[in-house]
Amino acid sequence: MTTDSTTRQTSTPVGTLERFSACLNAGDLDGALALYLPEAVFRPAPDQDAISGREAIGEALRALFTLEPTIAGEVQRVHEAGDTALVTNRWRLAGTDPTGAAVEMNGTSADVMRRREDGSWGILVDDPWGGA
Repeated sequence: MTTDSTTRQTSTPVGTLERFSACLNAGDLDGALALYLPEAVFRPAPDQDAISGREAIGEALRALFTLEPTIAGEVQRVHEAGDTALVTNRWRLAGTDPTGAAVEMNGTSADVMRRREDGSWGILVDDPWGGA
């Protein structure tokens, strides 16, 4: 369930991506996970298949959050069709692995969003590597 504040922040597909980045930067795993629809799929790495469901996505995100990352993105395109949207986003992430080594990643994501009954947008398909 979303709060009024979260609904306002996710009232557009781009707002949902911005909220995800804010949650990641703040270390708010629960907030990030709440942006995913229950039936969502997520591709955790370029060489891995997509996983589905919030529980599996939560485990994958938990590993990402251990890097204490910061992320910045630049939306490239948004295509809305009714209650569905495709967003491509060029992103850069920096963090630190458990050994203290710097980690840097970047890519162009392809994200499919769907409007929820409350008017907010949720993530249905999250492929951080799929927009290249």
